[in-house]
Amino acid sequence: MPAKRSPARRPTMKDIAQRAGVSESAVSFALNDRPGVSEITRDRVRRVAEQLGWRPSTAARQLSGEGAATVGLVLARPADTLGVDSFFLQLISGIQEVLAERHLGLLFQVVEDVDDECAVYRRWWAEHRVDGVLVVDPRTDDARPDLLDELGLPAVVIGGAPDARHPGLSTVWADDAGAMAAVVDELSALGHRRIVHIAGLPGLAHTERRIRTLRAEADRRGLAEVRSVTTDYSDAEGAAVTRRVLQGGVLEGEIPAGGKVEGGVVEGGSRPTALIYDNDVMAVAGVAAATELGFSVPGDVSVVAWEDSALCRMVKPWLSALSRDTVEFGRTAAKELTSLLDGGPARAVRVPVPRLISRESTGPCRA
Repeated sequence: MPAKRSPARRPTMKDIAQRAGVSESAVSFALNDRPGVSEITRDRVRRVAEQLGWRPSTAARQLSGEGAATVGLVLARPADTLGVDSFFLQLISGIQEVLAERHLGLLFQVVEDVDDECAVYRRWWAEHRVDGVLVVDPRTDDARPDLLDELGLPAVVIGGAPDARHPGLSTVWADDAGAMAAVVDELSALGHRRIVHIAGLPGLAHTERRIRTLRAEADRRGLAEVRSVTTDYSDAEGAAVTRRVLQGGVLEGEIPAGGKVEGGVVEGGSRPTALIYDNDVMAVAGVAAATELGFSVPGDVSVVAWEDSALCRMVKPWLSALSRDTVEFGRTAAKELTSLLDGGPARAVRVPVPRLISRESTGPCRA
C-alpha cells in the first residue's frame, strides 16, 4: 500500500518572521496595519507573506473581533428545482464577483422551509460564522426581518419592497408590478383576452405582487378570463399546468381575476390564448407540452417567459421574455451588504424594471 501523504503545513507568522529576518511581533504589526514598524519592514513582511501563501486564520480574526470574513445565503426552496434555475445561478455569480474583490467567502445552505432558515441564522449568529447575510425570496408573512433585527445581523433583502418597519435592513428590489403591467399591455394590444399566468411558489412576495398586478390590469381592461396558477417553478409542474389549462381543465391553487371559486377549484373558464410563465424553465416545458397536444405557438397560444436566458433562444419558436441584468442584481445586493459591514446606512435600492423582449412566441390572437 502506498504511504499516506502528510497534509501540507500552513505557513505561520513564525515562518514569515524567520524568512524576513524580523520578530514575530513585527510581523503581526505589519500584517494588521498597526504602528510600530517602518514602511520598509511592512513591505518586506507582506512580500514574504505573499510568497509563502500565508492567509489570516478565520478563528483568529473572530477572536480579535475582526469578523468571520464570510457572508451567508440560505435558500428555502425545493433543492431539485435549483439546478436548472438560471436566475439564482446568475444572481450568485454577481454576488461572488463583489465578495471576491473583498476577499469575503460565501456560506451557502439549502433548507426545507423558513423555520429552518431562521434556525440557521440563529446558529450562524451564535457561532460567529458570518458577518452578514443576503436574504432571498421575501414572503408576504415573513418572520426573518424581525429575527435579523433582534440578532443585529447585517442583512440585505433581495427582491422585497422597502419596509419601514425594519429600517436597519437594506433592500434591493425590482418593480414586478411594472413588469407584469408591460406584459399585459403587450398581450392586450395583440388582442388576447384569455390569459393564464403560471406563477411560482405561493406566499412569495414577488409572486403575490405579480398576481395582484395581473388582476388589477385585467379588471382595468374588463378581461374576465384571466387566471394565475401557483407552482413550484419546476419544468414538470410547468408542463402539467399547461396541459390542463389548454385542455380546458381547472386546477387547485388557481387564482382568478374573476370567477367562481368552490373548494379551492376555479369553475369555468375557456382555453387561454396566452400564457405567462414565472421562469424560463417552465416556459420551455410549456411550449413542449402545448406542441405535444397539437397547439402551435404562437398560432394557437402566445407564450411569455419571466426570466430571459439562453434557454429562451434554444427552442423553436424563440421565446418572448422579460429581460434584466441578473448578474448586476447580485452585484448590487453584495455591494449593499459590504456597505453595511463597513458601517454604512441601510438603504432601499431599486434596480431597473425588467424589459419585455418580443420574439417569435407571441403573436396576434386568432381566436
